Amino acid sequence: MLNVEEVLENLVKCNTINDKENKKILDYIESTLASLGFKTEKRDKFLIMSNNVQTPLGFLGHTDTVDANDDWQYEKFNLTKIDNKIYGLGVCDMKSGISAMISAISQINFEEFNKGIKIYCTYDEEIGFKGIKNVVDYEKNFPETMIIGEPTNNEIIVGSKGLMEYKILFKGIKTHSSTPERGKNAIMSAISFINELNCFYEKEIKSNYNSNFEIPYTTMNIGKIEGGSAINSVPDSAEFLVDFRTVDKNDEEKIVAKLKELGKKYQSEIRELNRLSPFLNPSEISNKTCNFITEASFLKNNRIILGVGPVTAHEVNEYVTTESLYKLVEQYKALIKKYLLL
Repeated sequence: MLNVEEVLENLVKCNTINDKENKKILDYIESTLASLGFKTEKRDKFLIMSNNVQTPLGFLGHTDTVDANDDWQYEKFNLTKIDNKIYGLGVCDMKSGISAMISAISQINFEEFNKGIKIYCTYDEEIGFKGIKNVVDYEKNFPETMIIGEPTNNEIIVGSKGLMEYKILFKGIKTHSSTPERGKNAIMSAISFINELNCFYEKEIKSNYNSNFEIPYTTMNIGKIEGGSAINSVPDSAEFLVDFRTVDKNDEEKIVAKLKELGKKYQSEIRELNRLSPFLNPSEISNKTCNFITEASFLKNNRIILGVGPVTAHEVNEYVTTESLYKLVEQYKALIKKYLLL
């Protein structure tokens, strides 16, 4: 039986900011799971292991972490335990999830079942989702049910909003600001585009309610806008970033159609950065959903998002509580037994 805190300490010791020590952390996970009877199916920058030919249940976790600034009070790559709190970079997001998976597995007698489980460890979740995309491209036989260990404060989540991200680019004609009629102002084109997009959103998208989500409608956010070079020059280029967190595919289709219409009207280039549909898996164990995106959104099977708490992901002095960590191990053990007995 592997103690979850000891496993977590070994994972946190690996500096996986931007996947720096990807090999080191996968070496540890692979050797640990091998000692528990798991065999490696695929090893690249991601890792897939299983302990049976029949695997109705899978666990998935990303090994990378965000960077940490200089405001941290505790050691980043070692655990610091104070009262009931465990500090360390990535303890919440999401090395505790992986640690709990490994600890739970070590406490299961798989001889009681004629089935096993599959483990997926990905990379680059924090920046570009390259790891899960690679796994999806490779894997042709995902388990029927997948558990994703993102932090949820021990609440089971079975649905998520979708995500649509776009970069919209505009070209103008540069000239001196004293003779603007000789040019074409790319920033003004971007502003007009945004205004029309916002009116469309308020009238045709925001009014579509879906009570399955805490924020029961598709949201829109203009996250960044830039363009031009000087106050006395008509800008010949501009661009902005916009994202939508969608509640259904009908909203997706409307948004795509409107972007194409406005793109043609304002002679702009529309680049789709990400497009993930919302999902909701009917379940007797939970009906809770989330607004944020996880690697679960890249999968097509039954998905359960379940991890530690409190949710301090990306925060200075990131931590989890010992109660939550040990509770998660028990939750994972219960789910393993449940799905292997089906």
